[in-house]
Amino acid sequence: MSKELSYTAPLIIQRADPFIYKHTDGYYYFTASVPAYNRIEIRKARTLEGLAHAAPRTVWRKHESGTGEMSELIWAPELHYIKGKWYVYFAASHTTEFDENGMFQHRMFCIECANEDPMAGEEYWEEKGRVVTPMDTFSLDATTFEHNGDLYYVWAQKDKEIKGNSNLYIAKMENPWTISTEPVMLTKPEYDWETKIFWVNEGPAVLHRNGRFFLTYSASATDENYAMGMLTVRDDVDLLDASNWEKSPTPVFESDLEHNQFGPGHNSFTVAEDGETDLMVYHCRDYTEIKGDPLYDPNRHTLVKPFTWNEDGTPNFGKPIPYSYD
Repeated sequence: MSKELSYTAPLIIQRADPFIYKHTDGYYYFTASVPAYNRIEIRKARTLEGLAHAAPRTVWRKHESGTGEMSELIWAPELHYIKGKWYVYFAASHTTEFDENGMFQHRMFCIECANEDPMAGEEYWEEKGRVVTPMDTFSLDATTFEHNGDLYYVWAQKDKEIKGNSNLYIAKMENPWTISTEPVMLTKPEYDWETKIFWVNEGPAVLHRNGRFFLTYSASATDENYAMGMLTVRDDVDLLDASNWEKSPTPVFESDLEHNQFGPGHNSFTVAEDGETDLMVYHCRDYTEIKGDPLYDPNRHTLVKPFTWNEDGTPNFGKPIPYSYD
């Protein structure tokens, strides 16, 4: 693995919750939250650097305000290729108002592409509806992965009986928009670094290497307190048994005050152009003075960095990379 590999930092300006997927056609596909939170867009390029200059294609737009679900605050889309079809998972609300618990009112949704090219246009994307879970509560940040022929769904959701905004859950799926097993809670906010300002576990991302699954997630408020944690499980055990998962008691990736990198998180994983070097994709800010709600500050930028592996086979994410123009 090359330790010299680096990319422009930040790679893509004002794109939070970034997700990059390298497909079998050799292209990289990128999607993320747009600052207006009003649409889902995708870009593609042969190289990661090329994504910075690639023209985004809008594939779906929010419903008109006041028309019900999927009409406000479109968050954190992820693009997945499952059994020969493209899907985007995202969270959306019917309002910008908070609920009785003082929280946003998002639920999770899925759209499917009827074309082999996900860039084909809005007319090819069909709404498959809400991904329903037993709890009708604030939920977001879904991701999926396949293992031994099964499709798994991992997401963040509020349980009214548990303190905090969101915990992480896992379930199997019968198809890409329907879960088929009872949700299992994998982690809830409990450590000091997970409960700064807000009690949050969200933004799961899955990495499969060295006979294990590594599930990273983001915790605490979305300002400089945002940090990443990690769960680990062997890939030859029951993934729906929470006792098989081991949780790191400390963050695996966090702010670097020396280099003005604040609140790194909501990551995804991909591989470099060489097909071998593992990369982490994440967003970060370079300042802490935020006016108003950090969620409405547009300057969470997308960054891409290589990471290495420890002798015990676990990932070593290092520190956030300084911005190139610092």
